[in-house]
Order: sequence, then structure tokens, then C-alpha cells
Amino acid sequence: MLSVAVGGTPTGQPPGRQRYNLPTLSRSDIVFTPMYQDFHAVDRWTKKNVHCIYQALIVAIATRHADAVDIKFLVDGRSVWVALPHPAWVEYKKRTGKVITDQLAVEIAGHYLKTALESGEGVGREMYSLTVDETLKHLEAVVNQPEEQPVA
Repeated sequence: MLSVAVGGTPTGQPPGRQRYNLPTLSRSDIVFTPMYQDFHAVDRWTKKNVHCIYQALIVAIATRHADAVDIKFLVDGRSVWVALPHPAWVEYKKRTGKVITDQLAVEIAGHYLKTALESGEGVGREMYSLTVDETLKHLEAVVNQPEEQPVA
């Protein structure tokens, strides 16, 4: 466990501080190399190579009163959002005992976006909303994807 001080404790820190133990990674946690924070995809219809860059992750409850996490990418400079439903976090935890981290959520959204663009679903949309099943399908694809080997 990682111990983090928030507020104060009797150890000389200002009054009101408390110490919280935060979990650290265990062998069962998913650890991978980010592949979908900055990637290229070929748009099926235009055959154009588009550059996709992850920009932000926002809990949509506060921004648009949705039960989702919105992940923003710039696709050749144009904002594109991928909404992952909160119930996917619950379902994944129930099935595996593991959590979807912010980093993994970005990878899921990036994998979906690349797939959508390359399959022709991209058609200039600004927002994509995934179902729980779609989210878990893309999560599985990301987790099972072989890591890119460095070029020698």
C-alpha cells in the first residue's frame, strides 16, 4: 500500500490532515504500453491517413448529465468524443475483480475510434457512445493485443 497524507496528522502536520492508504499495482493488475494516445488510422471512405491524439478524459455526469466517461481525441485537429458507459466499470469488476483505470479507458476509446475510422463508421461524427458490451469487447481487444516490438 502507498500511504498518502491528506490534510493533517498528529505527526506535526497542520490540524485536520488524515492519512489514506492507496492500493498499489499487484501482479494481477493490467499493465501495458499505451498504444492509442497518439496513433494513425486510414479513413475507409477518404483513404486519408488521419492523426488521432488523446486530449482529455471527463466524467460526463458533471458535463452533460450522462452516465458515462467522455474521452476526447483530436482527429486531424477536429474534436471527437468517445463515451464509455459507467456500467461497464461495474460489469468488468464483477466479471474479473479488476478495475478499468483511466489509462485503460483511454486505450479502449482509442481502439474503438481507430476501428470506427478504418471500418467506415467514422463518417465525420463528433460523438460516439458505446454500449457496455461494445466497451468490454474493445477492452478485451486492447488487453489481448500484442505489444509492438521496437524496431532494431
